[in-house]
Amino acid sequence: MAEVKQTYPIKGMHCASCVRVIEKSLSQTPGVMNATVNLATEKATVIYDDSECGPSQIASAISSVGYTALVEQTREDEDAEKKEKEKSLKVLRNKVVVSLFFGGLILWGSFPGLSKTSPSLLQMPFVQLLLAIPVQFWAGLDFYKATIPALKHRLANMDTLVALGTTVAFGFSAFITFFPTIVQSIGLEPMPYFDVATIVIGLILLGRYFEAHAKLGTSEAIRKLIGLQAKTARVLRPSVIANEVKQSMDRHADARDDVKYLEIDIPISEVLVGDIIRVRPGEKIPVDGVIMEGESSVDESMITGESIPADKAKGDTVVGATINKSGTFLYKATKVGSETMLAQIIKLVEEAQGSKAPIQRIADSISSYFVPIVIMLAFFTFATWYIFGGPQAFLFALLNSIAVLIIACPCAMGLATPTAIMVGTGKGAEHGILIKDAESLEIAHKINTIVFDKTGTLTNGKPVVTDVILSLNGEESRSFVITQDDMLRLAASIEKGSEHSLGDAIVQEAEKQNIKLESVTKFKAIAGHGVEGTVGDKKVFFGNRRLMEKEKIEILHFVQNDMERLESEGKTVMLLALRQAQGKQAYLAGLIAVADTVKETAKAGIEALQKQGIEVVMITGDNQRTASAIASKLGIKRVLAEVLPDQKEAEVRKIQQEGPSRVGEPRRRKIVAMVGDGINDAPALAAADVGIAMGTGTDIAMEAADITLINKDLMSVAQTLELSKKTMRTIKLNLFWAFGYNILLIPVAMGVLYPFFGILLNPILASVAMATSSISVVGNSLLLKRMKI
Repeated sequence: MAEVKQTYPIKGMHCASCVRVIEKSLSQTPGVMNATVNLATEKATVIYDDSECGPSQIASAISSVGYTALVEQTREDEDAEKKEKEKSLKVLRNKVVVSLFFGGLILWGSFPGLSKTSPSLLQMPFVQLLLAIPVQFWAGLDFYKATIPALKHRLANMDTLVALGTTVAFGFSAFITFFPTIVQSIGLEPMPYFDVATIVIGLILLGRYFEAHAKLGTSEAIRKLIGLQAKTARVLRPSVIANEVKQSMDRHADARDDVKYLEIDIPISEVLVGDIIRVRPGEKIPVDGVIMEGESSVDESMITGESIPADKAKGDTVVGATINKSGTFLYKATKVGSETMLAQIIKLVEEAQGSKAPIQRIADSISSYFVPIVIMLAFFTFATWYIFGGPQAFLFALLNSIAVLIIACPCAMGLATPTAIMVGTGKGAEHGILIKDAESLEIAHKINTIVFDKTGTLTNGKPVVTDVILSLNGEESRSFVITQDDMLRLAASIEKGSEHSLGDAIVQEAEKQNIKLESVTKFKAIAGHGVEGTVGDKKVFFGNRRLMEKEKIEILHFVQNDMERLESEGKTVMLLALRQAQGKQAYLAGLIAVADTVKETAKAGIEALQKQGIEVVMITGDNQRTASAIASKLGIKRVLAEVLPDQKEAEVRKIQQEGPSRVGEPRRRKIVAMVGDGINDAPALAAADVGIAMGTGTDIAMEAADITLINKDLMSVAQTLELSKKTMRTIKLNLFWAFGYNILLIPVAMGVLYPFFGILLNPILASVAMATSSISVVGNSLLLKRMKI
């Protein structure tokens, strides 16, 4: 048994009811664990047990309710999908033209007042019938194709409403055409309403055409990201292999006389891990890798947002789809295909756009009851008008019930949330803000407290050694003869096995001074304290105050003064203690101070959050004095210092429970975001309401986070909250319009205004209103693309 998650494009969806129908059918399929259908992306994300279910069963479940799943489509088929959509739009446009043209002719020949100016041929009911048949059964075929399977499963959707309304109008008109005397015998004028059926179909299809065009705009972010990919790569292959490739594929290749390799251009999909690739000035870097030869400057603005190219040399990593600006270099491919950073970004954005926000459950819940209620209202309208409608009761009942069926619009409700989510997540991706799912985007606008990890988040995470101070004297100095170089040698030797950024700073300083490191045995890292190990005949302890207290090592008064002075300058102080291998007493040898620089955008980013009324908290393992010095530079008032890595999660949960409370009311929890970049931040990121990882951090941190900032700009945190607020504002406006439209206009279609103002809603006008409602919701979502964050 293996759990598989797969996304399938679906053809034929038009409204929130379609979503519910497909989800219900999939959820009833054996082996399917979860199914989420997104109307805006027109895709279904299915989690299933591959021992019980597969793509064919999923396709069958979807087709059984009248829709088509493209189960064989892969990432390489994006162009095919685009062509398919363009083809569908062209067919839809033809149907719109035919429907409105024929409908217009019928209206000209049948509408009182206009018919006097029309040719007598158009006034003939049989001619109108001939014009209406292709509209009803060719242009309107999709309505029936979706309705009939749904009814078999005792389900209904928007297509059901349109098919029912137009079929009644067409059927009644056809009956009048063939049996006019029967109609006259019951006191009705034998006037067909083919114009209603044809023009309603034409206008609804026109609305779908505009809606489809608008929805293409909501997925523009994905297309832009896909468009960033290089198409080919110039790889070095052994000459024998390259010649075979050249002969079989007739590709361009240049031979090099000095080596047994050929440089050959191949499609990016054929690049393998380990391939050596040449990149020339102005070219896109095909895939992720490490430079082996040469140097250059690379435009990484696609990833980092930095407009200034980054210098690259041997050993540096390069990211696929970034642009080589100046030099030529060779590099080894380390990640290809779906493993590259760009592919991962595209996947993350696609998943976010396909996910559902909690607020969307409102629309989904209502839409599941909406269509059946509308059908009941249509029957109620027909019965009421038939009983109380006077001499023309039947016509009033017929036209008003058709108007109710046509004007009801679950489309707007279904599109209100996902279109805004698509544009919002796409807008975020353009600014280096990758949002994992719609729920995270929704929660972000409620955040009132943000906790920042210090090292690597507020600071650059690249500390440097600033001070080395000896502290041995008296009896201690007779036991150990030690210099500043010895201090660095011992500290760097033992930190060589550590992964902490402060340790890296000491190792780099020792290498810079050409100090030879020694081998270490019995190395041990003590979380939140430091490290220990044996170097030669000495036991070495290197860490903070807690480590010295644990080992009962005395910190002399004058050393305390040095520590306080350095810590007040925002430096992190680490203590080095020594003990003879066979000895019992350890002595403090000295201290090493390390300083990490604050990120350029940190202060501005904190100020932007504080202007939004957000409480900012800094959390760090540093002592209180060092932490307070850094916080003071950034304007952060609340500091949680000396927090061990495994305590960060608990601190986040404590803050969540600090919400204000009113007398007699339960305490309300704070909505907390955590911003971090390290492995030890992952539990806290997961515990926070929204975890935000810096893209320069570890993969584990980014996996635990809900939002990833792939640039280094801390202003992006405030921009994320602003993006969430504006997206949620758009969603609420969309839902207000979608619900308000139906609440106001369905009663008007039923004829509630007629007793007071003599107003009835023509089914043709009802179809205009219905189409307009969907287009307006999509259009409002597209306005998010213009927002500045």
